[in-house]
Amino acid sequence: MYEGAIQDLIDELGRLPGVGPKSAQRIAFHLLAADADDVERLASTLLRVKNEVKFCSICGNVAQSEICRICSDDRRDLTVICVVEEPKDVVAVERTREFRGRYHVLGGAISPIDGIGPDDLRIRELLTRLRDGVVTELIIATDPNLEGEATATYLARLLRPMGLEVSRLASGLPVGGDLEYADEVTLGRAFSGRRRVE
Repeated sequence: MYEGAIQDLIDELGRLPGVGPKSAQRIAFHLLAADADDVERLASTLLRVKNEVKFCSICGNVAQSEICRICSDDRRDLTVICVVEEPKDVVAVERTREFRGRYHVLGGAISPIDGIGPDDLRIRELLTRLRDGVVTELIIATDPNLEGEATATYLARLLRPMGLEVSRLASGLPVGGDLEYADEVTLGRAFSGRRRVE
């Protein structure tokens, strides 16, 4: 529709999750009209994030160094791991102030339609973390949608023979929703009312 750099910007913005063609166009024209210093600050921040942010070598959460702040906090309960799909879910659970254990970020959920199977997730790394026998409880906090349920069921069947107490977040979260969008009260109730996976 447009030509040159503006169309390239619209196309790139349109590739972002949740940004449709009209939103991409609005953002592009906003940036075009913005002060050059603001645009440079945004570009610089994007490059810094790409160059400086890492993934924790233990849990897979975002980190500024090799190990994230949660894994390096010796006040956290080493016997409980909460398994989530994405780093944004760690933030959602932390907002509830209901959980004091550690996390494991899978990096997604099982989705055969999208070609994502168990080998594409950080499940091997989870099994490695469980080998030493320190962890006694595993809380599965995947999204309450089809992919999240499939992932939870797969993990429960895989981990049950290890003798761990495996639980799933309780109801209260809408089916088809994402943890990221749940309010603190709903997520807090779901967390404290989690149930064992049978």
